[in-house]
Amino acid sequence: MADELLEWRREFPILEQAVYLISHSLGAMPRGTFERVREYADLWATRGVRAWAEGWWDMPLTVGDEVARIVGADPGTIAMHQNVSVCQSLILSCFDTTPQTKRNKIVYSELEFPSVMYVYESHARDGRFRVEKVKSEDGTTAPLEPLLAAIDEETLLVPLSHVLFKSAFLQDARAITERAHEVGALVVLDTYQSAGTVPFSVKDLDVDFATGGSVKWLCGGPGAGYLYVAPRLQQKLEPKVTGWMAHASPFAFEDAPIHYAEGIARFLHGSPAIPALYAAQSGYRIINEIGVERIRAKSMRQTQTLIELAEEAGFRVTSPRDPARRGGTITVAHEHAPAVTRELIRREFIVDYRPGAGIRISPHFYTKDEELAAIVREMRDIVETRAYAAHEAAGAAF
Repeated sequence: MADELLEWRREFPILEQAVYLISHSLGAMPRGTFERVREYADLWATRGVRAWAEGWWDMPLTVGDEVARIVGADPGTIAMHQNVSVCQSLILSCFDTTPQTKRNKIVYSELEFPSVMYVYESHARDGRFRVEKVKSEDGTTAPLEPLLAAIDEETLLVPLSHVLFKSAFLQDARAITERAHEVGALVVLDTYQSAGTVPFSVKDLDVDFATGGSVKWLCGGPGAGYLYVAPRLQQKLEPKVTGWMAHASPFAFEDAPIHYAEGIARFLHGSPAIPALYAAQSGYRIINEIGVERIRAKSMRQTQTLIELAEEAGFRVTSPRDPARRGGTITVAHEHAPAVTRELIRREFIVDYRPGAGIRISPHFYTKDEELAAIVREMRDIVETRAYAAHEAAGAAF
């Protein structure tokens, strides 16, 4: 049966020259991004400062509404920011705690993305917060029961990667959110590795916050992170990581203290990265036009094929075998994985490597089935001929 999603390949220039299997890290750039970035430059060149009133000022929220369609959120619940680190810091800044505050615990798996852990542990240094990390027995999956047990009446926040970056392990966000709410804690769902390839709704999951970025499966490029805040919390919280865009009357230029805007606008801060917002929109529109359900169906089929091909070739797959517990990436372990990855990239098979997981391979909606067989053949050839040896001294591949 013909793969209708392959019609989109013509929209991604890099696919003409490389086998691109790294959408878990940087999604391929849509051809339409050229026009969107040119539109930004033309508007700046011809309208100058008037461009703020002609769309720029509203873009952190209007672009957020485009992301909302992908993650199952209502309009007016997502604000755009530079990256997830900013979003996580902004969330933390909403809470006043002291070392004596009973509810000041932050619980997360030790397999969270390092940047997220840096944010929370840095904020915990003065004792206002305390972090409890839940151990992973195998280094690739996060056990559910120990995480649920760690969430108690002293827990304030549970930062949670929907899909773990190392292994593509898909966590049970619903069960974790239900437990958190049972004891009065709040959940911050990191959807960076799920949005655009795993269907979900932040409303149905009932999470309190969600954050992610456009770099990966959304094919939106860097600099366009997003923050979802549940409507029930929007008027209750006052972020200390803030700026003039969060002011109710920003052009009144009033002295401090800030008078917060209504709704999601109070979760903005300083002037936004307008070029990144322009660049991100082409990817969002493609994802929304295709539909994440169709992308997921193809992803599950192709990741299963990759597992079978890799194991037939003698490789050890470290990603979950159960498709219901697996995101869009397959990880393959090998003792020379960093060097094998470098040789694959040299041959225009674009993948990457992560310590403790192995070579990360990610088909997306624009991937041909024959590319899956091709990369496994290349990996086997590289290993059998020791072509990786030339890269051994170079260290890990990006």
